[in-house]
Amino acid sequence: MIPIYLEPSATQIALIGRGRLALRRLAWLEAAGARPVVWSDAPSPELETAAGARLQRRLPSAAEIVGFHAIWIADLSVEEARPLALAARAAHALVNVEDVIELCDFHTPAVVHRGRLTLAAGTGGASPAVARAAREKLETAFTEEWSGATEEIANSRTALRKQGADFDTLVSDARKRLHRHGLI
Repeated sequence: MIPIYLEPSATQIALIGRGRLALRRLAWLEAAGARPVVWSDAPSPELETAAGARLQRRLPSAAEIVGFHAIWIADLSVEEARPLALAARAAHALVNVEDVIELCDFHTPAVVHRGRLTLAAGTGGASPAVARAAREKLETAFTEEWSGATEEIANSRTALRKQGADFDTLVSDARKRLHRHGLI
């Protein structure tokens, strides 16, 4: 697996689904800053409310998938999801079909956010329960103090770069600040 972080403001994201899993994935995407287009031919009332004006009340055609970079599919049978996943791949979009590994180009990790610091744990789809347990350990190890320290380091890095600081100076400054906060 190649772990990457997608910038939601630079990424066209879609969610296709109907119920509880789609609603959970929508909340996860929104927590990361994404505002996906949501397609559902039979949305649960909760999904309908959460998606709001972004809800398209049908499943997308292959032509409508073109232009998306990443597509999550949840709460559809494998028979319904397969043609959508294949259309996504044909359109060069990355696709994740919840709990159907052979239809996934990527897997959704368990994530911890501490301000600008994002930590992710994944198993390549082998066991979401293991990823969740790892996330719980990360939540304990990386307390909220990391958020303030990361912001301070980001501000210092910006100032140091304006002064022409090299990579080693930036790393040294960050480590000193983490140490001063008692985080390392």
